[in-house]
Amino acid sequence: MFISDIHGSSYYAAKAIEKYKEEGADYIVLLGDILYHGPRNSLPKEYEPKKVIQILNDLKDKIICVRGNCDAEVDQMVLEFPIMSDYNIIFHNNKRIFATHGHLFNESNMPPIEDGDIIIHGHTHIPVAKELDNRYILNPGSISLPKENNPNSYGIIEGKEFFIKDFDGNIIKSIVLE
Repeated sequence: MFISDIHGSSYYAAKAIEKYKEEGADYIVLLGDILYHGPRNSLPKEYEPKKVIQILNDLKDKIICVRGNCDAEVDQMVLEFPIMSDYNIIFHNNKRIFATHGHLFNESNMPPIEDGDIIIHGHTHIPVAKELDNRYILNPGSISLPKENNPNSYGIIEGKEFFIKDFDGNIIKSIVLE
């Protein structure tokens, strides 16, 4: 399960964990911007970073995380899983998934990946599921502060398909990862 841009919302962090359990996902991949709302964002619903810390630390063994542009070393001092990497490489069904926040690597500044590989990032708060130049570009959107009238959303890989879903379980976007 892929979630991004919690921005300190205990409400949406808890909802994401509910969906993680309902989906039966193996891991949660956090794509950054965990505790702080950032200077450009409004405060998200139930902005309570200390509660978010507790919610996430309870699942520390199931979290793979990358650093967002709003994450800092002080956040790493309270979170019990590594958050300071700019990217993480995950393998799924013979595909390399380059997980990153999106402020460094993105569609305009692609990482060194091969045909058929996947870049997944957050940062823009806009859901994306597309293929471009034989590479997949995925963004689960934001669970707490979606933009462009999109719903709060998360991503899930099931077999060879990537789904972006809202919290009612509706599929917003999907793509087959050939």
